[in-house]
Amino acid sequence: MARAATVAPRFLCALWPRAPRSSPARAAAVDAPRRFAAAAAPTRRLDLRGIYPPLVTPFTSQGRVDYARLQENLRLYTEIPFRGFVVHGSNGEAPYLTREECLEVVMRVRQAVPKEKLLLVGSGCESTHCTIEKTKQMADKGADAALVITPCYFRGSMTSSALIHHYTQVADASPIPVILYSVPANTGLELPNEAVLSLAQHPNIVGIKDSDGNITRLGLLVHKTQNEDFQVLAGSAGFLLASYIVGATGGVCALANVLGSPICHLEHLCHAGNWDEARELQHRLIEPNIAVTRKFGVPGLKQAMEWFGYKGGFCRAPLLPLTEIQVMELRHDFTSNGWL
Repeated sequence: MARAATVAPRFLCALWPRAPRSSPARAAAVDAPRRFAAAAAPTRRLDLRGIYPPLVTPFTSQGRVDYARLQENLRLYTEIPFRGFVVHGSNGEAPYLTREECLEVVMRVRQAVPKEKLLLVGSGCESTHCTIEKTKQMADKGADAALVITPCYFRGSMTSSALIHHYTQVADASPIPVILYSVPANTGLELPNEAVLSLAQHPNIVGIKDSDGNITRLGLLVHKTQNEDFQVLAGSAGFLLASYIVGATGGVCALANVLGSPICHLEHLCHAGNWDEARELQHRLIEPNIAVTRKFGVPGLKQAMEWFGYKGGFCRAPLLPLTEIQVMELRHDFTSNGWL
């Protein structure tokens, strides 16, 4: 990797204006790398700071959940400084799992990872009633928090009022903290700002995972909820650096299933104020991230995992494996950025 320059990026300088230099000591302090200061934040019910891979669900060639491969991935991931894991997110092919499979996966993951690792579990359904029931079941199996995606089938009726009512009912009934989940690429529905800000005041809603990549929105949500027990998680490695700059707590990153250590290192560089090195690393993560999310999706993510010693396994139909040409394109996105 090329040696990072010592001059901070111009756009970062604008964020932290310098005071006049009145002494050599003050000058040294001003010129020191700018770190994220831990301001007087409210006491957190659940501290979400850190990086989380949204775990894939490996399947056998017959379409059954491959628990052995899942366990092997977890064994390898415990060597990476993840804050925890997300189970039954989009990359876990959650909509394709039966109720029994969902419960079994959560139970096995909880048994396999240390208790200090947070387990965030997707429990969102289309109805409020089903979401409440599933959230309680996931809590019984060891989930530390429920990640609740926006209901979207009746998209035209999902007004701010409807969504506030939905999440309020879920949070009131949930035995574990609730994290809002907005992923317009999958649902075609963004959780409106006014709904998020209203829900942030609920004592059992502790944050949001936002996967849209709108940094202006992320910054606004951080700013408007800074006095609440509420945290913002970036939903992708492609805009992780920018998310930290505007105050995000951490990230739920599909690419962390493949490049977990570099993504955790990017978080470390941000907190240490090593902006040039962080920017260089972020640049190298963008194309691989696009490849395993928007470009090739879960099949691409599982294929890339195999190259890095993890067990992606098969996808469950109707998802298809990549074609030969797609595999070559995917590999190029990693090799051209120095990962393979």
